[in-house]
Amino acid sequence: MPFTPAVTTTATHGRLFVIAGANLCVVRAETLALPVGAADDALHLGDLDGEPCFARLVEAGGEPAGSEPVPLRQLFGALPDEVFAVAGRALGLTAWDRDHRYCGRCGGPTERSTRERVRTCAGCGHTAYPRLSPAVIVLVERDGRCLLARNARTRMPFFSTLAGFVEVGETLEDCVHREIREEAGIEVADVRYFGSQPWPFTGSLMVGFTARWAGGELVPDPEEIADAGWFAPDALPVVPPPLSIARALIDDFVRRRG
Repeated sequence: MPFTPAVTTTATHGRLFVIAGANLCVVRAETLALPVGAADDALHLGDLDGEPCFARLVEAGGEPAGSEPVPLRQLFGALPDEVFAVAGRALGLTAWDRDHRYCGRCGGPTERSTRERVRTCAGCGHTAYPRLSPAVIVLVERDGRCLLARNARTRMPFFSTLAGFVEVGETLEDCVHREIREEAGIEVADVRYFGSQPWPFTGSLMVGFTARWAGGELVPDPEEIADAGWFAPDALPVVPPPLSIARALIDDFVRRRG
């Protein structure tokens, strides 16, 4: 199901992704479906299988009749991969459109461009483009085992690979070394790119890497890590569900070492 991002379209109807807060409005039947509605004044996301996709932000209580708002996180794995990806795009772009209705420089109103994804201040000309926060996510290996940890800030029961946001002036590789050192107390080497995945909940782009343990003993940061350890491919703890890049990194490790 190919998706083609775009900014403008002449279509007025298509798949409508209605966002309420951090929720996607869905209709529950035999399978989850999107509500039907006109796309006038909605953000054009692009085309999915040749059908235009739009996003509209509504206030609480303004959900389309017959639909219910469901946190997008809960729909991870419940929606087809391509639809979930477009829903994540809808979540991020409606937040950008809402947060930049007024200029951050002079406070004047801004207007959407019809040619590109930008809001421009009618007074001072300041522009606001959608922004991503890049983050690294890393699978570290040591003697045939991988480093997995449980996040101290969430109630999720699974262990996952370590991750962190890139700081200003930092390369992705620098971030890998710093994050692993800060969160696990160890040094790594042979940092290699694995793949990437857009992640809508913090407007981030997850950039995956593999790395090799190079020194130090595991000392988890208690503010970030509730538990951590080195795990063999045939003795893994509960891990993230499919579709996430964390799971892809773990599955790749199992294929190579199992």
